[in-house]
Amino acid sequence: MTSGYGLLAADLVGVAVFAASGASAAIAKRLDLFGVAFVGFVAALGGGIVRDLVIGAVPPLAFADWRYPVTAVLASIAVFWLHPQLNRLRRTVLLLDAAGLGLFTATGTLKALAAGVPPVGACLIGMLTAIGGGLARDLLTGEIPVVLQRDIYAMVSLGGAILITIFHGLGLSGPFPLVIAALLMTGVRLLALYRRWSAPVAVP
Repeated sequence: MTSGYGLLAADLVGVAVFAASGASAAIAKRLDLFGVAFVGFVAALGGGIVRDLVIGAVPPLAFADWRYPVTAVLASIAVFWLHPQLNRLRRTVLLLDAAGLGLFTATGTLKALAAGVPPVGACLIGMLTAIGGGLARDLLTGEIPVVLQRDIYAMVSLGGAILITIFHGLGLSGPFPLVIAALLMTGVRLLALYRRWSAPVAVP
């Protein structure tokens, strides 16, 4: 659907964004440099590792391609040293996290489809690619995972994965559909944050 280089670039940008998100959460818990780098690594690559194992791409890219772990660790270390400045850029971090959600959903869904996974399974794999690292990040830092709370996050990812699958089924190729879907997911996620949209919660 798009060139290998386009997918690689989108993947690495997503890795850096989610590593920064994981590192920020680790810093808030006052972890040391190794802890920050480790949580950033898991947040950035956890979802991709699950995706690769599910579609039979072994060893996962996180271990087979040095660019992935290096990007994650460097982004985490950068956040460790620059976090006082980043703390004043909360809106920027939220924007980057939303962009990472869109990018990882798109690339995860495309890789699943390219591996021959049926559409429904590809959508689920795309969503897991995007939210898996965040789940692991929150568990490592002792938080209830964001995607299991009221926040509109996983739903945005699943909707984007469905859109990517529809594009693929219609035979649309090239980077344009990927970019459109990623931008749409980013926009919906930011709108949900701005308007404080939330999923229904059962009343005790």
